[in-house]
Amino acid sequence: MKKIATTFLLLGAFLSSANADVTRVEAGLGLWNQDSSGKLSYTDYGANGRYNSSEPNESSIYFWASIKHPVPIIPNLRLEYATVEDSGVGFGRFKDFNIVGAPTKMDYKMKQYDIIPYYNILDNTAWTTLDLGVDVKIVEASLEASPNGLGFNGYKKKETFALPLLYLRARVEIPATNVGFESDVKYVSYRSDSVYDIRVKVDYTFNISPAVQPAIEFGYRIQNIDVDEVNNLDAELKFSGFFGGLMLRF
Repeated sequence: MKKIATTFLLLGAFLSSANADVTRVEAGLGLWNQDSSGKLSYTDYGANGRYNSSEPNESSIYFWASIKHPVPIIPNLRLEYATVEDSGVGFGRFKDFNIVGAPTKMDYKMKQYDIIPYYNILDNTAWTTLDLGVDVKIVEASLEASPNGLGFNGYKKKETFALPLLYLRARVEIPATNVGFESDVKYVSYRSDSVYDIRVKVDYTFNISPAVQPAIEFGYRIQNIDVDEVNNLDAELKFSGFFGGLMLRF
């Protein structure tokens, strides 16, 4: 994660210094404190796999970077990284494994890399910014079921997939202050399936240097995954909590 953040920050610094047309490069790094909950079920040819969250609380690192330029036909670019994870109890037969003897502990983690090309519909017009784009969310998912000592030897699997979502961001800056309010929504829905990722935040910018402006941000984020019978899997997963971190504006 440190390598990812360092690479993006160096990229932003290089672009802002090497190309005068790049007027704004921003980056942020912080912690997201998550409360997770949910359940999974797998049914196929008599399978009866079930998973119930123990609703743990976890903190994970997040990172984002945004590069804006003045060329109208070429979209701007925003990059994000976050991780969600959960643990609970699983039992029964799933697609690739069968928990025999007794229920056992299960854990899963989803590393998320968001690639977001977007356009400025409003660009600080009357202190208001409105962005519209598409989010390609690349997910590295890992699942682990622990051995239970009663005939089940455990199971591990990793899988990577991409999920397209619509992206909308709105920002309002308070005149004569360094305070900004912002919200963004990523959303996709198909039939009875839906995924959304919503953030609201407030930030404060310190006028220390005209070249690089540090800032702080604080907000709340909620991510919800509701999938009905996709590859015989039903899932209702939710991750929510406050986040806070540091920002740099170039």
